[in-house]
Amino acid sequence: MSIRDFAEDLGVSERTVSKWEAGRDTVRPRPEMQAALDTALSRAAGEAAERFVAATSRTDLDDRVGARYQVQSHKLIPAYVGVSAAAKLAKQDGFHPRPHEWLEVSIAEVPHTEGTCTAHVFACGVVVLHLRQELHFRTLAALAAWRYASYEQDLPWAADQVARLLSPPPSSDHAAPEYVLSMYVLQEPAWTGAELETALRLMSLPSVLVNRRAHPSPKPVGDHVERRLLAQGFDQPSIQSFGVRGLSVGYASWAGMAYYALSPEQALAIDDLVSCEVDVQMLWAYCRHIQRQVEDGRDPAMPPEFGWRFLRAAHSRLTTARARETSQHCMMREAALSTSGLPERLMQAQAALHETAALSGRVDA
Repeated sequence: MSIRDFAEDLGVSERTVSKWEAGRDTVRPRPEMQAALDTALSRAAGEAAERFVAATSRTDLDDRVGARYQVQSHKLIPAYVGVSAAAKLAKQDGFHPRPHEWLEVSIAEVPHTEGTCTAHVFACGVVVLHLRQELHFRTLAALAAWRYASYEQDLPWAADQVARLLSPPPSSDHAAPEYVLSMYVLQEPAWTGAELETALRLMSLPSVLVNRRAHPSPKPVGDHVERRLLAQGFDQPSIQSFGVRGLSVGYASWAGMAYYALSPEQALAIDDLVSCEVDVQMLWAYCRHIQRQVEDGRDPAMPPEFGWRFLRAAHSRLTTARARETSQHCMMREAALSTSGLPERLMQAQAALHETAALSGRVDA
């Protein structure tokens, strides 16, 4: 394209494009301009995209994209079923208690054709399905596309499993699963150094690597986009690091977590990561149930033992460091909490329940 045509295609002035061309490697476009350029590259014809990759990528990076890597996928799918239903579930054959610091929790295995699944039943009325799958891919974009495509199957599958566990269905207003949260634990990486950290950031926020509007299912972006991101780096303000230099690389975002243990003996154990996220998603679903009651125009009503004092205690336990808690555990917990927005939800739900309790007290008086 000519300078005029390219400027018109991007929606910028000819002077801006002329400055880019004159400045060459010294140019650092503003974020909004870089976003427009990224979009133009993603839409470019294959030949143009390959020319761009050849001009900007290191030759050794072409071999990195396409190298096989192994990742362990952990999907967490919560649903509110009610306190009475949870109590009945915990007494069913196959369920047994799981140690927990401050809640009664029972677990049981749930059959899955492509992985292993554990149902965590919390006494406060939430079931969290934890689905673990071993995966091998050659590109990060392929993992991202698999993630979004599989979500379309995961939610109805999870709803069926919850319904099966609750058969016959309880009379309480239990809710079907609404979302899936993913966490990836990298087992065998295909990257090193800065590229490894970039790869983990992309795993934690994979939407940039997939066209979610593609029909009939999400499609991965072209290899040239992934090469460019790995070569130039990728970061977003919404991504929070919880890795420790020399021990681990870990990132969290609203979309989920990604973690790699550089030193497995000293890094966080997978069970620690899973336990933290299971608790976060359990409380997220619990608060969501209270929010749903408020939005339906009802005064939220929960059993007294799981009322506003329960939420106040949960908020304190999650946001306050424990005496024997390591710095790695603190960083992981803080990253999971801040990116999920759970502390704010806990405060809102606590306030709603406290208001209902106060009104009930005045009426009784």
